[in-house]
Amino acid sequence: MTTITAKLNNKTKKAPVKGMMENVMQQFNTAADHINLHPNIRKILSITNNEIVVHFPVKMDNGEVEIFTGYRVQHNNALGPYKGGLRYHPTVDIDAARALAMWMTWKTSLAGLPYGGGKGGIQLDPSIYSEGELERITRRFTFALADNIGPEHDIPAPDVNTNSQTMAWIADTYMSTRPPAERTANQHVVTGKPDGSGGLEGRDRATGYGVFLNIKFWAKRNNEILSGKKFIVQGFGNVGYWASHFLEKEGAKLVAVQDAFGSIENQNGISVENLFNYSIANNGSIVSFPEAKDIASDNFYGTDCDICIPAALGNQITETNATNIKAKLIAEGANGPTSVEGEKILLQRGITIIPDILCNSGGVVGSYFEWLQNRNGELWQLDEVMAKLDKKMLESFNKVYEYSEREGMDLRTAAFCIAIKRIEKAYVQRGIFP
Repeated sequence: MTTITAKLNNKTKKAPVKGMMENVMQQFNTAADHINLHPNIRKILSITNNEIVVHFPVKMDNGEVEIFTGYRVQHNNALGPYKGGLRYHPTVDIDAARALAMWMTWKTSLAGLPYGGGKGGIQLDPSIYSEGELERITRRFTFALADNIGPEHDIPAPDVNTNSQTMAWIADTYMSTRPPAERTANQHVVTGKPDGSGGLEGRDRATGYGVFLNIKFWAKRNNEILSGKKFIVQGFGNVGYWASHFLEKEGAKLVAVQDAFGSIENQNGISVENLFNYSIANNGSIVSFPEAKDIASDNFYGTDCDICIPAALGNQITETNATNIKAKLIAEGANGPTSVEGEKILLQRGITIIPDILCNSGGVVGSYFEWLQNRNGELWQLDEVMAKLDKKMLESFNKVYEYSEREGMDLRTAAFCIAIKRIEKAYVQRGIFP
């Protein structure tokens, strides 16, 4: 007989993301003031609709049971079902989930999608668990969330430290809990699934490709040529890799990269594919890459470059390092990578920021295409997906860029104004029940 002893998950120390909620609220209020948002609608949008916290047990490979804490925050669904990623990281907590869910509401609204905003995850360090343990954690988390997610209610997607395999486990678990006749009709409960399990061709690169497109659109608007431009990337995961891949194809030069393990630099250029292959063989780390030199991580943002792509976690560019940045363009691949104080310094220095809710929205646009594909029982080809993504991203960029020029404001405030106005219109037209 197996003895089960439950213990709290103490493998990961809590490291809350400070200031993310303050950042998103300050960004929201700045835009709300500019458009004279109705006070009642401001009240509604300032809070979240639902906050789900679940504690669930999972048996580890050694037979012991650990208790994990998972979160799902649903901010607003005035425009459609909640939509947003699930991340596995030590910094996941309720405040971070609130901020990220709010950003998702503005992101989906700005992109013109029929979605609201949600976000969540599990507070853990996935690197210390086996694949079998991660599968059991994911499936148990899905079961614990139960009907708080659903294909027409709340649709999760990959985020930090989660991927298509994670989504396949969630989809399979959720579908298995439905009556047999309804299982296939629930395939779109998550997006970002593998190609062979209802996924969309090109969804893997959609976020990074969207970051690249925004940089390309900005360059065209400013009569700049990307060929020869130097860029640096923080975070060499899915977003950082694909953004670098497409920029390199355009002739730009990757000169520095930072990840959770360290930072590297080579002003003569770093091969994106060589670095990617090296990181895979080196347990995800870029440290000691033979074609570059290791540098102090504190010096990363001071690297000589034209374009900076923060594609890791929130609050990475702050008042402490914003003065060191040499890039003339910041393209936010991550969610909330720039603090409000850091942004003020960057704008005062004449540095342009393509905001996260515009810059990294390629992922949620790709997710929308996958959701439609599953819903309609269709299969879309890669070239068709990329062409649709191009068109959608260009529409959003032009909308924000022209609004910012017309109103004489930065791109972030312009993006927020457009997003909030669309939600305000929905509330004005529909009214408040009862």
